[in-house]
Amino acid sequence: MNLSHPTGGTTVARCRGLLEPALREAVSVLHPSGRQMAAYVLGWSDTDGGPRGGADGGKSVRPAIAMLSAEAAGGTAEDALPGAVAVELVHAFSLTHDDIIDRDELRRHRAALWKAYGVGPALLTGDALLALAVGQLAGRPEAMPYLSAALIELVQGQTADMAFENRPWSGPDVVTIDEYAEMAAGKTGGLLGAAAAAGVALGGAPELADRMWGMGRDLGVAFQIVDDMLGIWGDPRLTGKPVYNDLRRDKKTLPVLAALATGGPAARELAAVLATGATDEESVRQAAHLVEEAGGRERARVLADRYMRSALGVLDECLPDAVELRALCHSLVDRVN
Repeated sequence: MNLSHPTGGTTVARCRGLLEPALREAVSVLHPSGRQMAAYVLGWSDTDGGPRGGADGGKSVRPAIAMLSAEAAGGTAEDALPGAVAVELVHAFSLTHDDIIDRDELRRHRAALWKAYGVGPALLTGDALLALAVGQLAGRPEAMPYLSAALIELVQGQTADMAFENRPWSGPDVVTIDEYAEMAAGKTGGLLGAAAAAGVALGGAPELADRMWGMGRDLGVAFQIVDDMLGIWGDPRLTGKPVYNDLRRDKKTLPVLAALATGGPAARELAAVLATGATDEESVRQAAHLVEEAGGRERARVLADRYMRSALGVLDECLPDAVELRALCHSLVDRVN
């Protein structure tokens, strides 16, 4: 993830420094084996339970959004810690289950939890992380509704994403870009919205929470589109996941949908390749080339920028002095050209 915007890297590092002790305390109540797997998911240890020096469990952007939102609303980062811990635990839960659903064997340059420990233990660990997340905000009525809404939207969005895989690439039942956007707003945007809404609510400005919820959902659509682009054109050394996996699995990602919607010769050729099943290396490379030739990459970038502008417009209205939060939002969407 590019954190080259002013204060981006130092801002996230500052927030992570506050977050990690609270996260460790939260997972300390788990069964020893559960603690070990939670530590692996969160990037603190290797499979044998030994400390993983110099590593972390990700960029912690969702907790940072919660803490920066609280600060921009007049509170402190510490005020938002319950929300920050909750959204990070839900994020870890969702990745743990998503990797099982998607059969992804790698997560952040190493084995996914299910690959390292088995499907059953991974499912239980994900469930434990979810339960701990809910407990963080159980006594905070100003913030809990947003986490609850995010969980519902996350499940709805993931369900839609899975259902899309069984729909055709052409014809009357084709997945539309509007359907994709609604899926992404739930699957990815809900938790970003919960982070922003809980942050301002816990920071003392609950009247802004609904608007910030919407800001996060729009940001999530832009973020998911960029993720889709990285899935085709990203560098595995940077993303930690293999390219073309979405194409192999018939996932209806935005660049592909946008390419097919152009209806030109490259789009028709792409539809033919996808209809036969792009599974081998040659066919997925051809599909990726045709997506770009048909304009899918360019149109995906345009749509990501559109949702980004919408999110930043809300941010400018609600928290016009939130310089660090604005820079962090940019870093989520500026990961590809």
